[in-house]
Amino acid sequence: MWQEIDNKLVRQFKFKDFQEAFTFMTRVAFISEKSNHHPEWHNVYNVVTIELCTHDSGNSVTEKDRVLAGEINGILGEDSELF
Repeated sequence: MWQEIDNKLVRQFKFKDFQEAFTFMTRVAFISEKSNHHPEWHNVYNVVTIELCTHDSGNSVTEKDRVLAGEINGILGEDSELF
């Protein structure tokens, strides 16, 4: 689940392998580009860590971040509930 840490929504995702992780990142990229709201993320092999905050709102968590987090959950077939 997402956690709010240091004014960011943060979640780590673990996949079967690098290909699954990269496929997930590609799907997130399309959603992010469509909404013009882009994550900070880190990928090592099968683990993707995503951090969301709105830079033009003082690097704080806004509704834009919550909406994007919900859409990311949807990629995995999860409920849009964040916490």
